[in-house]
Amino acid sequence: MDEIRTIVAPAEAAAQRLDQFLASQLEGVSRSRVQMLLDQGDVLVDGVQEKASLRLRGGETITISGEPRPTPLKATAEDIPLNVVFEDANLAVVDKPAGMMVHAGSGQNEDARSRGTLVNALLFRFKKLSESSGELRPGIVHRLDKDTSGLIIVAKNDRTHAALSEMFSSRQIKKTYVALVQGAVERDKGTINAAVGRDPLRRTRMTTRSLEDGRSAISHYEVVRRFATRFGKFTLIKVRIETGRTHQIRVHMSSIGHPVVGDSLYGASGQLTDQVASQSVTSKAARRNLEPERLRLGGIFCMLPSWNSRTRLRRKF
Repeated sequence: MDEIRTIVAPAEAAAQRLDQFLASQLEGVSRSRVQMLLDQGDVLVDGVQEKASLRLRGGETITISGEPRPTPLKATAEDIPLNVVFEDANLAVVDKPAGMMVHAGSGQNEDARSRGTLVNALLFRFKKLSESSGELRPGIVHRLDKDTSGLIIVAKNDRTHAALSEMFSSRQIKKTYVALVQGAVERDKGTINAAVGRDPLRRTRMTTRSLEDGRSAISHYEVVRRFATRFGKFTLIKVRIETGRTHQIRVHMSSIGHPVVGDSLYGASGQLTDQVASQSVTSKAARRNLEPERLRLGGIFCMLPSWNSRTRLRRKF
């Protein structure tokens, strides 16, 4: 049986929306989850079911008698263009574009959470995939961040899935990432050995700061080329990771002052301005009114893995 919680709205809550107030009072419950509670009829205000938009007066007794129950996510086939770079009877290698989630995740509604993912595209193309990762992740052996493009190996059956999982676990499959980062990386080669954990202040970020729950993470990088442009200095690097923590390369490179280009979550600029054009305008008023030239970076915010496994698959750049 769900625990019944009672909250009395203080006088200072007057004029606040009911959903906003509850989101601020219920630890770990987002506003969208509060909306679920309201839609489920699990929230009563002075014994009456109210809408999320209700403006509080202060002094109301609010009773919460349940837990949010999201609609179960479904992995369904969807006709989405898919770039298959290798395929045989047991596996396929696909090139995931930036901006696509690998499988269903959190969202505003069922369609947002369940559609437009790589899994939806895979089910339409291949029909039958391995089931080892569960109903929401058929065929998925490993993942890439939503905003990262690159190659993903997909298992067509459970036997191949188990074999690939073992190869990843024993590091028989080597993954090399390529990333463009801000600034001129000083050393030609280096290793970043810093534990990665969830940022306690910004939960969408990871951090290398001292954390009790941080997990060990090691990244080896090598400079491919340095660029000095009118948009600033940049470095193209290859990165090999020994571990696969969430946002590992992004947070590691940011920790040494070189975030991935375009990765504003970890400190990179949201846009790159033509510095030469900006500096040629001398007056402050003119600089304020200057329409900056921008460097188009379509497809650059990505880390592209190349594969070298028993199947001798390799991405060429």
